[in-house]
Amino acid sequence: MKRSSLAVLVIIALGACASMVRDARADSGLTAAQLVDAAIEANPQVRAARARWQSAIHQIKQNYAPSDPIFSYFNTDSSTNGFSNAALHTITVNQSLQFPGKAILQADTAKRTAAIAGLTYDATVRDIRAQVESGFYQELLDSALERVAAETLVNLNHVLKVTQVAYSANQVTQTDFISAELDLSSEQLEQQRLRVAVANDMTNLNQLLNRSPDAPLMLDHTLKLPRIVPRLDDLIDRAYLIRQEILETALAEHNSKTALTLAKMEYLPDYTLGYVYDNYLIPSFAPRPTALQDNGWNIGFNVPVFFWLKQREDVTRANYDLQAAHDDLASIRSQTAAGVTSLYRSAQYAYQTSATYQETLIPLAKQNFQVALIAYTSGKIDFVTLATALRNSYAARINYLQAANQYLAGRVALEQAIGGPLTK
Repeated sequence: MKRSSLAVLVIIALGACASMVRDARADSGLTAAQLVDAAIEANPQVRAARARWQSAIHQIKQNYAPSDPIFSYFNTDSSTNGFSNAALHTITVNQSLQFPGKAILQADTAKRTAAIAGLTYDATVRDIRAQVESGFYQELLDSALERVAAETLVNLNHVLKVTQVAYSANQVTQTDFISAELDLSSEQLEQQRLRVAVANDMTNLNQLLNRSPDAPLMLDHTLKLPRIVPRLDDLIDRAYLIRQEILETALAEHNSKTALTLAKMEYLPDYTLGYVYDNYLIPSFAPRPTALQDNGWNIGFNVPVFFWLKQREDVTRANYDLQAAHDDLASIRSQTAAGVTSLYRSAQYAYQTSATYQETLIPLAKQNFQVALIAYTSGKIDFVTLATALRNSYAARINYLQAANQYLAGRVALEQAIGGPLTK
């Protein structure tokens, strides 16, 4: 009679703890999206990438400006110390200029470099989002496992009481009672480990949010498993269009084409324009005694006489750089397709596994434990069978949580590989 009552108490406690877990999951708190928004504003890596992007933007217009002019003043033919009694004062202004068209190409390269910096910023935001979401789901998993461990302790305590009563009545051996104590102690250690894991998860999230390691965080522990709707081919095509690394490599390839054009334009001469003003202090030095001032101008340009050693090598190097950029683009596209394919398959398998545990295996495992508990109280099965049923019941729940976490982590990794959300 006592053993039957204890069995009923265990079953009631099982239902009460399950209800408590559901209530805990329904508590309001910060969602993954809210944590991501906070991290994007506060994370130093994101802020640094944003500053580098702005820096690159402000390097575009400089390419349109020519070199600073050079102003020169000459105090010539001084009969004293070089500073007085000069025969001639000369003022010159020289302006170096590139061959027309070079500055435009250089500015285009700077624009694409700024665009690459913008994509680097987007990739940083994407990676921080993935880290925050992964950390959030890991904390969700460890918190759920901790609650399952707490529920396991409650049931193990009841199982311990059942075995104690049975041992007192000489219906089972002392081994059953000792085994129950061992299982209880082991689960207590597991609960302590999970508490440390949850604390470390919080520290990781606080680090991403640029907060103190032990700052409190209230999180929403509602477990949602949105299914991946798009087909694999559509996701690969989407990755080709929006993944930051692919777009960056494409811009780098374009810059390599421009660099090749600029290398060929080295054969075209750059030039220098100059203006000269002379003021003769000794009339006999002047072109005419009545004209002591004169004006002049000059033009100079470089002659690529060493083209075989400089310009031709620059063109050859630029050709190889362009080939490397083209192959880099092909490589990153291939890697992206392979990565998206593998992550898609793994995520789909994790989703199917979690669904199977939730819909079939968990209910069966719970029912098996309840039947085994009643059978043990009536002496139809031994303690090992009862302990196995209990462990199978909680193993099913733990496996469900782990599969759900793997699916959510796989979904995050898939979005990271694509470069954006799974849906437009």
